[in-house]
Amino acid sequence: MIIGIPSEIKTNENRVSLTPAGAFELTKRGHTVYVQKGAGLGSGFTDADYQQAGSQILPEIGDVYAAAEMIIKVKEPIEAEYQLIKKGQLVFTYFHFASSETLTQAMIASGAICLAYETVQAADGSLPLLIPMSEVAGRMAIQEGAKYLERPMGGKGVLLGGVPGVAPGKVLILGGGIVGTQAAKMAAGLNAEVIILDINMQRLRYLCDVMDANVKTLYSNEYNIRKLIPECDLIVGAVLIPGAKAPNLITRDMLKDMKPGTVLVDVAVDQGGCIETCTPTTHEDPIFVIDDVVHYCVANMPGAVPQTSTIALTNSTLPYAIQLADLGWEKACELNEELKSGLNIINGKVVHPAVAETFSLPLDEWVS
Repeated sequence: MIIGIPSEIKTNENRVSLTPAGAFELTKRGHTVYVQKGAGLGSGFTDADYQQAGSQILPEIGDVYAAAEMIIKVKEPIEAEYQLIKKGQLVFTYFHFASSETLTQAMIASGAICLAYETVQAADGSLPLLIPMSEVAGRMAIQEGAKYLERPMGGKGVLLGGVPGVAPGKVLILGGGIVGTQAAKMAAGLNAEVIILDINMQRLRYLCDVMDANVKTLYSNEYNIRKLIPECDLIVGAVLIPGAKAPNLITRDMLKDMKPGTVLVDVAVDQGGCIETCTPTTHEDPIFVIDDVVHYCVANMPGAVPQTSTIALTNSTLPYAIQLADLGWEKACELNEELKSGLNIINGKVVHPAVAETFSLPLDEWVS
């Protein structure tokens, strides 16, 4: 199969979808890997690294799209890429369709096969291609939140860990999944006072058993959220419904109950956000302030640490990419239910229920 690795052109996105080590695993199986010139530089990988791994370098993004049968990306295509995608071309990337009707309609019109990392689902319900970036984003949520709690950044001027004689900061985490768990670990490691909210009692029991003593669990409902937010310094939105828009757990009217300088970090913003006032921002301009509350809503948080993120992502995506390349997407999805669950749009038809429901589109069933 001919595989294309274009440069990511979304603002401040420095990741690349495949490491040279990943490219080597594909080329040694007889596949052709085209990498756009400079695609790996933001993650610390040179064109020479890819060439040594058996890849070929193409000068322009259009050359990569034109040559490839399968495009492997990190982020969803943006408007400048829509016309480059060919009918019948397999695009394997994070799409997060539920957050953008424009993207959804563009991919329907393209006639491409859209296989989304974020809806590839294992038999146990886990999301193996979302986990690595969720781990990065969860840890970064605390790192960034702590920074924006500093007074010069607009925050309360609170040190999350406190010091002897001064109480630590209070962190509220909405959601006890991968993002929430990693955020709690980081916050607990800083000695903050942490509360995790979730509606899954089995998950809360697990977290209660494995977390440090400064992490508490509480059932998630509006009453408990409203009770907690006035005293919290940092609130992390970590709610995910695979393929669908996240629910708004923090509403606009709740901001008035927060103290000035409270920081909100909505990791779910690329799936619509679980904080009503959050809209996507960039690493270049990461925050905005509403009612004296700081909102950090960067939609590609792991892009700030691209070397770590690229290696972690390739570790997870490569086995699936190999199956797709070796077997073709139809046979691979027929044999692997996890890959099949990643199919969102095929030849202009929506085949993922959450995407169809979000935009009231007809749902087609893919039959192999």
